[in-house]
Amino acid sequence: MRAIQVSVFGGPEVLTPVELPDPVPGRGQVVVGMAAADVIFLDTLLRGGWGKEIFPRELPYIPGGGGAGEVVAIGEGVDPAWIGRRVVTRTGTGYAERVVADADEIMPIPDGMAFETAAALVHDGTTAIMMERLGVAEKGEWVLVTAAAGGAGSLLVQLAIDAGARVVAAASSDAKLALARELGAEATVDYTRPDWIERVREVTGGGAALVYDGAGGPLGTAALNALADGGRFVTYGTAEGFAAPDRELAARRGLRVFTPLLDGPPAREAARGWLALALERATEGRLRPAIGAVYPLERAADAHRALAERATVGKSLLLPGANGA
Repeated sequence: MRAIQVSVFGGPEVLTPVELPDPVPGRGQVVVGMAAADVIFLDTLLRGGWGKEIFPRELPYIPGGGGAGEVVAIGEGVDPAWIGRRVVTRTGTGYAERVVADADEIMPIPDGMAFETAAALVHDGTTAIMMERLGVAEKGEWVLVTAAAGGAGSLLVQLAIDAGARVVAAASSDAKLALARELGAEATVDYTRPDWIERVREVTGGGAALVYDGAGGPLGTAALNALADGGRFVTYGTAEGFAAPDRELAARRGLRVFTPLLDGPPAREAARGWLALALERATEGRLRPAIGAVYPLERAADAHRALAERATVGKSLLLPGANGA
């Protein structure tokens, strides 16, 4: 099979196309023929050697964390009815034509849903539902979404609007802000401008009630100042490290701060439940992944470069079945 392999930690150039033997499922496992592989910013960090204590990677490894495809083989103890079924999988690899997953790491794709849509929800849909459950947007209140044109951010814009909230979307380019408006954001701000916090406070009449922060780092930390007293701050951003809100200041202002990913990825069962909810809402038409870039497998390095350069508008995917360099 064709796959992408990392033999040494480094820049996008270490993502090397290779030919490997087809994987064989063990007991309780399946092999999924991948139609669409999820690509997230975390992949670029792990490729560079970040987070080994939380996400151990033994070289060489195949990057990724899942996607969507069809079950093509099963191991001992797995129901044969899975053969030929369209599934999403959230597992420890993904940039390959075939991946092995435990049977409890797969889930049927709803009828009529495209592989690409399902793959786009594997991580970002899970993250968005997780953040929504922590923040709980309320009808009529202002919600600030940073990195609003990212995979998870674009979903959080939709979830907040679906809850009846008013959204101000923050992003770094005209194209990204245009996407946020297309998704229903009532107001947008360019957070490369020095006065972006003041602009948010002006638009919201004194500050947002809730912030979903996908930017992290200094931008995410600054976003705390866009909250009204008594507001909620939910951060999942890692592009420049996690946001580091001043807990003492937050307490004085009555702010509630949630940093759920600081202790690592969510438990498998919880993530499975959130993914199921994301798929359900997408089936109902209440959630639509904004897929902005798709690449053939061999161009994984281009996908990573675009993410690192903040050039991607919306979600990125690899299509292992596509040809072209």
